[in-house]
Amino acid sequence: MPYTPIVGTLGYVLSRDRRQVLMIHRNARPEDEHLGKYNGLGGKLERDEDVVAGMRREIMEEAGIACTEMTLRGTISWPGFGRNGEDWLGFVFVITAFEGEAYTSNAEGTLEWKPLDRIMELPMWEGDREFLPLVFDDDPRAFHGVMPYAQGRMQSWHYSRI
Repeated sequence: MPYTPIVGTLGYVLSRDRRQVLMIHRNARPEDEHLGKYNGLGGKLERDEDVVAGMRREIMEEAGIACTEMTLRGTISWPGFGRNGEDWLGFVFVITAFEGEAYTSNAEGTLEWKPLDRIMELPMWEGDREFLPLVFDDDPRAFHGVMPYAQGRMQSWHYSRI
């Protein structure tokens, strides 16, 4: 059976001094499967856009800022991650320059600048703890990982770098 995931973007915006990262605290909708968790910004790719355009659009929609410099840090395949077991394929970016001032909230929750060296202390998906160190490390190579989920729980994690 062919792999036909939902394609999305996930971005982590660094503050101008690169000491903080903009995170969304998903606290606005009680029915949200991410309720209470912190996450980067992003969402589904639209039919007529490439992943860079999709990342820029999502950051503008969710945070009100325009990305002017970003780097693709990796890709992650999340088989079974969706609410109904849908597969996801995410392109993970770090945004290192932007124009404008970030919103303080959006329809999904509160936007908060968090110290980069403390983000692992935040409530988040257990799988995020596995790949976030790769997003922010000094290795210039992108990572490409697979993280299967079942019943809302990470089953395993492995990745490669080239």
